[in-house]
Amino acid sequence: MPKHRLSKKNRYIALTAAGAVVVGGAGIAAQTSMAASAWPAQKTYTGRAFDTCTAPSLTAMKAWKKDAYYGGVAVYVGGKNRGCAQPNLTKSWVKSVNTLGWRIIPLYVGAQPPCQKSRNKERFTAATAAAVGVSNANDAVAKAAALGMKAGSPVYLNMESYDITDKACNDATLTYVRSFTKTLRAKTYRAGLYGFSSSSAKAVATAKDRTNLPGNLWYALWNGQQTTTKDWPWDPKLYTDHSRGHQYKANSKETRGGHTITVDRNAWDAPVAIIG
Repeated sequence: MPKHRLSKKNRYIALTAAGAVVVGGAGIAAQTSMAASAWPAQKTYTGRAFDTCTAPSLTAMKAWKKDAYYGGVAVYVGGKNRGCAQPNLTKSWVKSVNTLGWRIIPLYVGAQPPCQKSRNKERFTAATAAAVGVSNANDAVAKAAALGMKAGSPVYLNMESYDITDKACNDATLTYVRSFTKTLRAKTYRAGLYGFSSSSAKAVATAKDRTNLPGNLWYALWNGQQTTTKDWPWDPKLYTDHSRGHQYKANSKETRGGHTITVDRNAWDAPVAIIG
């Protein structure tokens, strides 16, 4: 199985073909305490999306766009736990792919929980969670901005699976996530989280205190269902305003336009990067 989000881990992201929509103030109340007028209009996309550990070549992206099955692509903009080198992921690549009509989803592989059973280069503890959240978010904004992703863009924090029944670990993780989210918003970037429906996404979706939680949730539930609504596992009133992504299939080896890539498939209805 290919490496994805974390070193020695298997992951990808997917977006789909449909239209990108600029939404004036959608979701901003949930995103920030700032006045809505201070925020750029968010750009949303509804359709199919894919992600793969290493951003594909521009040639492959042209071929896959012509195939037209997918309309969105997620890319790993940074993080010490990012599992793959990114020789193609440059500001020029982002601009070219955007010009082709792709909708780009920025993903950041931040520090991981202390109770997580994997070999990560960066973890946080209960004592460091808030501070690491700040430093990771500042780095995420710097990396996204360097790639031409403007203020108002989302950054999706990659949180892998962990034992959410371990209260101390879960509390530390939510502290980290809130710190990351608050710092992103202070820099006028929208916050999202990628996680598993059985653990990291569940922790965010079911937290009673909603303060400084990400305004967009991308849940991994590998049931093969291309939907963000029919299998939504939590309160149906949550994340309803173009704020959901669903990773429904992992490690799908696909050939389009003569180029073979192993991807994860996603149904998408959420913000994407604003490129400039």
